[in-house]
Amino acid sequence: MTTPILSAEQLSATTLLRFATAGSVDDGKSTLVGRLLHDSKSVLTDQLEAVEQVSLSRGQEAPDLALLTDGLRAEREQGITIDVAYRYFATARRRFILADTPGHVQYTRNMVTGASTAELAVVLVDARNGVVEQTRRHAAVAALLRVPHVVLAVNKMDLVDYAETVFAAIAEEFTAYAASLGVPEITAIPISALAGDNVVEPSAHMDWYGGPTVLEHLETVPVSHDLTACHARFPVQYVIRPQTAEHPDYRGYAGQIAAGVFRVGEAVSVLPSGRTTTITGIDALGESVDIAWAPQSVTLRLADDIDISRGDLIAPAADVPPVTRDVEATVCHVADQPLSVGQRVLLKHTTRTVKAIVKDIPSRLTLDDLSQHPAPGQLVANDIGRVVVRTAEPLALDTYADSRRTGSFLLIDPADGTTLSAGMAGTAFAAGAEPVVADDDAEWDF
Repeated sequence: MTTPILSAEQLSATTLLRFATAGSVDDGKSTLVGRLLHDSKSVLTDQLEAVEQVSLSRGQEAPDLALLTDGLRAEREQGITIDVAYRYFATARRRFILADTPGHVQYTRNMVTGASTAELAVVLVDARNGVVEQTRRHAAVAALLRVPHVVLAVNKMDLVDYAETVFAAIAEEFTAYAASLGVPEITAIPISALAGDNVVEPSAHMDWYGGPTVLEHLETVPVSHDLTACHARFPVQYVIRPQTAEHPDYRGYAGQIAAGVFRVGEAVSVLPSGRTTTITGIDALGESVDIAWAPQSVTLRLADDIDISRGDLIAPAADVPPVTRDVEATVCHVADQPLSVGQRVLLKHTTRTVKAIVKDIPSRLTLDDLSQHPAPGQLVANDIGRVVVRTAEPLALDTYADSRRTGSFLLIDPADGTTLSAGMAGTAFAAGAEPVVADDDAEWDF
């Protein structure tokens, strides 16, 4: 079995889908990923031979396809996924970046990392167990991260005699729960990862199911990479001033367009100062252009000599994000050390890093039932909660619902640079109850 070879023309013509997988321990997630790679002919011959040898040494007659993804020794010994593993493969119709995320509750932070850039999440459920607490937890994380497409893969259908009633009951329960969180699209697929039913090839045992296989859905689900329809945002990364004989007066602002389109002649505002000017030139790859769009890296030239530095944000004058020093957000705490009220942190948003203090932690979210634990005082590893952060300098911050790129941020330990929490500005879910915000009259010291 070899990896299919696609020409450069074929690859350039295909779209890219980033997706993440999640499932409880022993739901068969690693087997599903292995089956997907194996049956789509995306496994190198030497990789398959190594898996076959290890499987035979364990007394298994067939290759254990889970070994294709669980690469860490601890993962293989314990039979669980611990780390986020990224797999890259392609078919004639689409290219894929797969984030294989852990299912155990203590690795919730790993799932957040893997799903933060995903456009689709595959949530596995064991047909014998149905929807469990960890299933609801994974659905809630997908909803928090605003993943637009969720696939419910009801696995191990062979162990329930491929019963349609079992699948229908699980699909109904999960769909109702995920929809209540605001997940916009949910697709349920009955599969057997071990036997290969409905993973890449249609199952001969479930003639009652007329929907797509997992791979067919992955290949055809509509994915929009058109960031040009979003609010135009340009975080300044570097100020270019050659001051050479050839370019004595050149002043340009370099960076990557986070979203939207910028045009020569357009009126723009520089934030957080609020100064307004006009784009007089755009340089891309050494040439002047009239228009540029996300995610191009360009240099903008402006009509006025405004005090602009790294971390400033350039946006259309008619469509600027709010500027604030009080950030209300949902965060997933990823560090082993806790995040506490009153703690001093650094807040990194796009190219801007500012000093901040955690003013309040109004609530901690219990993901299995979405209940709120008010005023927990601190968040520990894998906790998800609401925070209020006061920054020393104003930030031009979109809500996460409007922009996953300019509505997200990191909280960092100023002492050693450790990432403490990943934040999403604004409301938590697209639908459903929001956390109770506790009153706090504490004074700031800056």
